[in-house]
Formats: sequence, structure tokens, C-alpha cells
Amino acid sequence: MEPLLKPGDTIGIVSPSHVADRDEYQTYVRGLEGLGLRVKLGGHIYRDTWGYVASDRERADDFNAMVRDESVRMVFFGGGQGAADLLPLLDYQAVRRFPKLYLSYSDGTSILDAIYAQTGLVTYYGQTPALYGAPSPYDLGQFTARFLRPAPAAHTAAGPWRTVAGGCCRGRLLGGYLMNFALSLGSPCFPFPREQRYILFLEESERFHSVPDTGIFLTCLEQHPLMGQVTGLLFGHYAQQPPPALLDLLRRFGARSRIPVAYCGDFGHGPHHAILPIGQEALLDTRAQTLVYL
Repeated sequence: MEPLLKPGDTIGIVSPSHVADRDEYQTYVRGLEGLGLRVKLGGHIYRDTWGYVASDRERADDFNAMVRDESVRMVFFGGGQGAADLLPLLDYQAVRRFPKLYLSYSDGTSILDAIYAQTGLVTYYGQTPALYGAPSPYDLGQFTARFLRPAPAAHTAAGPWRTVAGGCCRGRLLGGYLMNFALSLGSPCFPFPREQRYILFLEESERFHSVPDTGIFLTCLEQHPLMGQVTGLLFGHYAQQPPPALLDLLRRFGARSRIPVAYCGDFGHGPHHAILPIGQEALLDTRAQTLVYL
């Protein structure tokens, strides 16, 4: 199997969720170019039309331009607030017509899941351009293994997982940042097939939400019809030491839903940024602490 990216391929960087800093982004560009890749920047990434971000039309125009640009192999974008503004404005027909790679993180969850739901195209969660100012060995290894080498057969963990509820399950990977995922479930941009089964991977952070807040988001998910199609949950980094209250919350969630659950530090708003493919069929074994791609 050929790698998804080759030396000389172009990455298009857009900013649906924040105003890019010119000096910082030039550092990120140099980091990506150091991998043998070319970089193209969206025309409005430095624009602050709304005070905290460019207008929805400006951001959507940047995104759609990268989608239609046949020289661009990957569209790469980070987090912040505002990605959901773009969902009705994205050119999903062009996404189908010009299939390419989409990689993001945090607030980018909304766009990644919408592209998968609307087109069936696998998208990639877990990293932001900001990592490439000085990527850690694990993060760089994840990017290299996922895109610059033949596809990995299994997920590489950054450290031991915690088995919250033991079991083995199969399904297509779906998820990202918990708040964005939970808030997006009522959107018409997420027409998930009723017959499909899903393994959720979700992450939250103590930097942004307390354990009770996290419980609210999980409850919204639990009460949504999609939960009837969920076979398992891998929960990503919340804190350097996950509080017992969070593990208890995940344990109750797994027991009520009758699904296996594991907690890991591999992805999320922590030190490690694994790349997980949304839409990829996988097998999760929470006792063996493995995620195998099928």
C-alpha cells in the first residue's frame, strides 16, 4: 500500500476556528516543509472580521478553495471556536469530486465528522498545525506513520491505558472533542446511516470543562438515537492524572450503555496527539488495550 502523502505534496492550511498569528504560522510552515512537503495558506487566515475570527463566508471560501485546488493533497486546520459556522457553507460535492486528506483537532471535530457523514470520506482527528513549531517525537511519529508510510495496522499507544469496562467491539471510528461532538448531533449535517455500528473516541480537558460538565455532554450523547449504534468508547486525555470522579462517570456510562470503555492519554489536549481515522473500521479490545484497523 502506498503512503497517503509523498515528498513534494502540498498541504493547504486554513483557519476555520481562530485568527492565525503570522509569525507563529511561518514557524509551523517551516516545520512541515522540513518533512519534504509544500505548504499553501488560505487567503483569510489572518483576517479578524468578526473580532475573534474571519467571517463565516471568508473562512468557508478559504476551505472550499483548498477542497477544489487539485494541487492540494491535505487540508490541515486547528482548533478554537467557530468551525460549526461553516457546515452549511462547505462544498460537499467538491469534497467528493476531489478526495483528499483532512486533518484537524479540537473545534475541527465539527468539520471532520460532517465531511465523513456527508461523503463517506475518511477524515483524521488529533493534530493541529501548531504542533509543527516543535513536534514531539510521538506526534511526529504519528504523522509519519499515518501519512508518509503505508497505513498502520494498529494504533500505537503513548502509554498504558486504563480499562474502565472490559470487552471487545467492532465498528467504524467516530468522534473527536466531546463538547463539539455532542453539540453537533442534532445538526442535519450528520446523517449517519442507521445500520452502521460505531466505536466512539472522545476527549475532554480539565482546562475547559469540569467533570460535571463532561457528564452533561455524555448524557446528551447517551440520550441521542446514535447511542444505539455505539459498540464501545475510547476516552482520551482529560488530565495528567484522571480524577476518580471522571473514571466513575465513564464506568457508569459504559454500564448503562453496555459497552466496553477504556481511558488513555494518547490523544486530546494533553502532551500526546495520536491521529485517529474517522470512518475507519476497527476492533477495540479494552482488556488487551488495543485498537486494530480492519
